[in-house]
Amino acid sequence: MSQLEQIQIADLKDTKVLITGGSTGIGAAVVRAFAAQGAHVVAHFNESEAAAQALRAESPDRIRLVQGDVSEAGEAARVVQEAADLLGGLDGLINNAGGMLGRLASVSASASHFEQVVNLNARSVWEATSAAYPFLKAAGGYVINTTSIAARTGGGAGAVLYAASKSFVSSLTRGHAKEFVNDGIRVNAVSPGLIQTPFHDKYTPAQIRASQTATVPMGREGLPEECVGAFLFLASRAMSGYVTGQIIEVNGGQLMP
Repeated sequence: MSQLEQIQIADLKDTKVLITGGSTGIGAAVVRAFAAQGAHVVAHFNESEAAAQALRAESPDRIRLVQGDVSEAGEAARVVQEAADLLGGLDGLINNAGGMLGRLASVSASASHFEQVVNLNARSVWEATSAAYPFLKAAGGYVINTTSIAARTGGGAGAVLYAASKSFVSSLTRGHAKEFVNDGIRVNAVSPGLIQTPFHDKYTPAQIRASQTATVPMGREGLPEECVGAFLFLASRAMSGYVTGQIIEVNGGQLMP
């Protein structure tokens, strides 16, 4: 048991949470953390079924699964509805699904690639949040979006479209915080920096990864588990009840806005 799992946050116990992109990387770490707090979690996944099933097996009484390609129109809303049906409502939505889908210069990208990147990283967040809104309003719940350090920096080589789509997520976070404040819904975001995930294993060449690591004052990549505390903090009304519209940077000091 990790040190974080030994800390019990009382107001997260028995809450109902949907985490998109929850089968690997940061998402899987967040799913484990909420299950350890006694929450009822639906972990959404798309292609990583084996990883999702293994994750569920770790805590079958707390973790359920829903599959779907949230880059496809209507799928994010379906995932939300299915999760709410499984759990009997929702107290929290964590929009973590996203990806780079390749490193390409923005002017070389096809219209299809542009649409795929934007639909996965931006549209899905708007669609999932819109679908979850009635449930979150009824519960006085929360939304936590996963944005990226790239939203502030413009991204590394070949990541401009990804960075721009994450800028949308950051802006939507602030806008929804204002739009939903009178409904008792808090909306915040976590912005990871260079984290050891399949995302970078797949799309970030070793040379680029080394150069990025060199810009981190802590001198290393972060671990998915090191992002978890920010999500738990933002989910707990006891700890962050007066916090909305904020973006917590988790990047080892790489960016200090």
